[in-house]
Amino acid sequence: MSVKKVLAIVLAGGEGKRLMPLTADRAKPAVPFAGFRLVDFALSNLANSGYFKIVVLTQYKSHSLDRHISETWRMSTQLGNYVASVPAQQRRGKSWFLGSANAIYQSMNLIGDAEPDIVVVVGADHVYRMDFEQMVQSHINSGARATVAAVRQPLDMANQFGVIEVDGDPVAGAVGAHKIAAFVEKPDSTPGLADAPDQFLASMGNYVFDTDALVEALELDAVNNDTKNDMGGDIIPYFVNRGEAFVYDFSTNDIPDATDRDRNYWRDVGTLDSYYDAHMDLISPVPIFNLYNRAWPIFTRNTTSPPAKFVRGEQNSVGAALDSIVAPGVVVSGGVVENSVLSNDVYIGAGARVQASVLLDKVTIGPGAVVRRAIIDKNVKVPAGATIGVDPDLDRARGFTITESGLTVLSKGQVVSPPDEREIELARAAAAELPEALATAVERDQLAQETVDKIVENQVKVVNSVTGG
Repeated sequence: MSVKKVLAIVLAGGEGKRLMPLTADRAKPAVPFAGFRLVDFALSNLANSGYFKIVVLTQYKSHSLDRHISETWRMSTQLGNYVASVPAQQRRGKSWFLGSANAIYQSMNLIGDAEPDIVVVVGADHVYRMDFEQMVQSHINSGARATVAAVRQPLDMANQFGVIEVDGDPVAGAVGAHKIAAFVEKPDSTPGLADAPDQFLASMGNYVFDTDALVEALELDAVNNDTKNDMGGDIIPYFVNRGEAFVYDFSTNDIPDATDRDRNYWRDVGTLDSYYDAHMDLISPVPIFNLYNRAWPIFTRNTTSPPAKFVRGEQNSVGAALDSIVAPGVVVSGGVVENSVLSNDVYIGAGARVQASVLLDKVTIGPGAVVRRAIIDKNVKVPAGATIGVDPDLDRARGFTITESGLTVLSKGQVVSPPDEREIELARAAAAELPEALATAVERDQLAQETVDKIVENQVKVVNSVTGG
């Protein structure tokens, strides 16, 4: 274990334009994710690593983020521990944060108050598990002044990341450490790794610095007219040019009870499609990212919601969830949920179908309604017999967001108008479709098929009942 004093700084001021409309009313790190907030992953990793002096730098629409941190992340003040949400304070001039480096520069008083030997700087909008103490030890043993965490990615994705090119062999005595030869932002191409020619090292946006070196670099950056005030774009290249920057290979990070399938999982959820894909990573029988690792838990605010409930609805329709994650407070009353993630207090009415979707807190799906490949933000009420994600042209006409992959996205509290007869017919047709998981289960079992046929018949009766068919 490191005996050095460590201060952790979480950069949580991002606007998250590519996640609109989910970020229309909140900062990107405050966006809900599978019952958590995105910031919970960064904070949980730091806490599990043994770092309990943490400041969170906020800026854009930060109210829900500040509230979540104040209600959730309470440390023992008697032991000098804290998670402090700190907004832009204009301590270094009359401007807001101009970039990630400027955010730390303007908050230099926090470093002065804590007097750390090491500063750990992490982003707040990625989904992953990481032991930062292992990275800090690698930093100390390598003799680096700055260390960048990097995740291995396929070579054809180099133009999507900040790329780290390494110099020579690994550093002896420092696990995962290589000296950085070049740090290039989104190049057209880059050399493959010596031990994996089809991969490269992509920056994770997580850094470790010797405190005095970081302070000096930030001071120089602040008076530089040719800067974007960015940690990855300006501060790290400064250390690379001085020969003082090293990379920490995330693949060497060892998390207790990690499985072969989810070890070294890291997902940048910066777009609606990647946000959706990360949710889908959770719901397979052997998940790509395992939320149930009790040895390295992800912490969030305790809920007062009651347990989830699955009950029969009108016409004896079955309430069921197949291959899905269901949070506390969810009620599935005669509807069918497939391959989906349901957050707290979602309600699914009789005869409704929810397929391959992400529903955030307190979404209500009315009887006989159909939701398919959609992300629905908090407090949306889908009327009986309505459809979301079934007809893209209809969704666009109602002002819903449609991504390049065809996802339909509704913003927080967005109003969904009652369906017309054409839309009701779409819902009726969807109700007659057999759920994929049940189709697989009954493929060779005639008795089970007859049972399922009866279930589907009841679902159709419900839809006809609530839509006047």
